[in-house]
Amino acid sequence: MPSPTVNWQEQGVEHSAPWRAENLGKAPARVQVVDDSLKADQAYRLACEGTGLLWRGDFHNARQLLQAMTRRLERKLPKTAADPTEAFHLHRQAQAQRARVLGLLLIQLEPDYSIKLRRAPDVRLACEQALGTDNAWSAGGCVMSLRELQGLIGAYEWRRKGVSIPALGGVIHPHYGVFSPVRGEYIDLVAQAPLPQAFSAPSADGMLAFDIGTGTGVLAAVLARRGVQQVLATDQDERALACAQDNIQQLGLTEQVQVLKRDLYPEGRAALVVCNPPWIPAKANAPIEYAIYDPASAMLQGFLQGLAAHLLPGGEGWLIMSDIAEHLGLRSRQTLLDMIDAAGLTVIERLDIKPRHGRAADSSDPLFKARTAELTSLWRLSAA
Repeated sequence: MPSPTVNWQEQGVEHSAPWRAENLGKAPARVQVVDDSLKADQAYRLACEGTGLLWRGDFHNARQLLQAMTRRLERKLPKTAADPTEAFHLHRQAQAQRARVLGLLLIQLEPDYSIKLRRAPDVRLACEQALGTDNAWSAGGCVMSLRELQGLIGAYEWRRKGVSIPALGGVIHPHYGVFSPVRGEYIDLVAQAPLPQAFSAPSADGMLAFDIGTGTGVLAAVLARRGVQQVLATDQDERALACAQDNIQQLGLTEQVQVLKRDLYPEGRAALVVCNPPWIPAKANAPIEYAIYDPASAMLQGFLQGLAAHLLPGGEGWLIMSDIAEHLGLRSRQTLLDMIDAAGLTVIERLDIKPRHGRAADSSDPLFKARTAELTSLWRLSAA
């Protein structure tokens, strides 16, 4: 299947370049070349009409224009929701509209990922880390949204600086496209929960744990720091696998943690199986959102249904979940309990902690009521 392209006319000449959209956004069908003379109101109107704006002016001015367009979007009064479920769906619609409009201010990258604009930053290393170094797809460069480029640059800074994890006594470096472990409360739950009795059994497998959907590898690293002798950390996303492997190496835990490409479970049984699936059963609009949204609770159900068959006698499964979906009316507590029961599992204990992220205290957030009631829980499960 051929790659999508962006087509435009410039100084009477037809041009074309590949479209890069890691968020799977569609290439704009209409593209207009613009520069510093473009006013924010006109830019906003054109973007709302679906016209891509290929920037040829000063790079810093493009950033300011994007901010001005954002302010115009924020002036729109939000629709009034009758209940938390409707508030969630309206919020998602507003997010999608925001992404569509702001994603239409475009930047052209050269084959080496440089930008030929006044005062443009050097983004080559950030692009190489996120998009790779094989540019055979484009001898003439590519076009991408400025908003996505900014996200890519931000991800590069996250990776360079890292995220301090007190429970590890170390730093996790999230890669582009891999969800950053900024919600520290769920890490604290894994760091503090009592380890299963199966770890004291005189067995060659007695100190084996699985981390299902490892992402950055942070929970596998926490288990290793707690003294678990061997952790098999699985994921099916290539970026997550590379990210987890890098973090495990930097933390000096390669003798304890092995990163494997698997759809959920590796072979065998373990004394402990840990999983922090996406918390909200809704459609993901971009690949990065699969860390938050779990359509039809597919990963949650896959973890629960396979757990009993992968536990050693006396072993436990730790399900780390926020109850935000319950407060949004997207999944009831009884539905979760029925899933656990149908999988032949028993709840040993539930450990709860309040979220500490900024949105939990932000009364302007459209989902504020649900966030204030939210709890993050570690469900200790055993085979019935």
